[in-house]
Amino acid sequence: MLETFYRVRKIYFMIISVIGIPVNFVAIAILSRGKCGLSTCTTRYLVAMATADLLIVIFRVILWRVSYYYFPGTFLDITPVCSMISTLGMAATDCSVWFTVTFTLDRFVAIRCQKRKANYCTGKTAAVVLTTTGVLLCFKNVPNFFKYRPVKVIDNIPWDCIRKPGYYTQPRWVGYSWFSTVLTPLLPFLLILLFNALTVRHILVTSRVRKGLRGQSKAENRSDPEMESRRRSVILLLTISGSFIILWSVKFAEFLYYTFAGLNQNNYIDSEYIFEHTGDMLLILSCCTNTFIYGVTQSKFREQFISAAKYPLMLIIQLINKQNI
Repeated sequence: MLETFYRVRKIYFMIISVIGIPVNFVAIAILSRGKCGLSTCTTRYLVAMATADLLIVIFRVILWRVSYYYFPGTFLDITPVCSMISTLGMAATDCSVWFTVTFTLDRFVAIRCQKRKANYCTGKTAAVVLTTTGVLLCFKNVPNFFKYRPVKVIDNIPWDCIRKPGYYTQPRWVGYSWFSTVLTPLLPFLLILLFNALTVRHILVTSRVRKGLRGQSKAENRSDPEMESRRRSVILLLTISGSFIILWSVKFAEFLYYTFAGLNQNNYIDSEYIFEHTGDMLLILSCCTNTFIYGVTQSKFREQFISAAKYPLMLIIQLINKQNI
């Protein structure tokens, strides 16, 4: 059973690396053009999320997993190098999660706090929030570099990375592990659920009030541009947030399991090992889903994607026509 799971993971991470790089590049390129009908602040949050997801694919999938499975024994397996790769991957993961939280907060303010919208929901504020969040999370992950020890030493060179035994017993590491998990994903879970619940509640209340003021009845179906805009915004928000919560839920459950059971992850039995790494696989999948969400929920994003996909074909046709003249 475990051998089959190894083979599945090996293929899975290769697929993620093949898909994750182009889809996030496409999202960054299309959103950066600013032609998707989104506000400047929303665009910056989505570009930041796509960038963090791209870094997750690079560090946690290609340099960490794919290199281990397909190219063992390279310089990437030297202990300081793989420690740095792991640390950068975790920092990128934290950024992806918290950029989702900041995006949720931005939409909450834009929809529910009209008096603060003009000052908060701006491109400048988004840049400050994203930069500050990213820098703080990078500093927060510095201790992760020191939690690994080499598996073996060959010619005085340490190879491979494994967590130090004290990581599961020493109070400072246990406290740091709790702090890291509360920060990602427990607190984001709670904040996203709270902001979304308040946003949806406000939308429902406002919708009923506006319908009453506009004198709508069941027989009438007059459009309301403002409510339609809010509806599209909420669909995008809830889809991204819901995807995050679903794909992170297994990893969060696994943390609660090994914490309250007092287990050492290095000593997991086969079923526990599969449960842990299934959570990792779903977590990694979350870095590839947002682009598809944009395509499903945003018509202008689809238009820009189709236009971009047609562009190379049009160039080829033009070159062929020039050669035939």
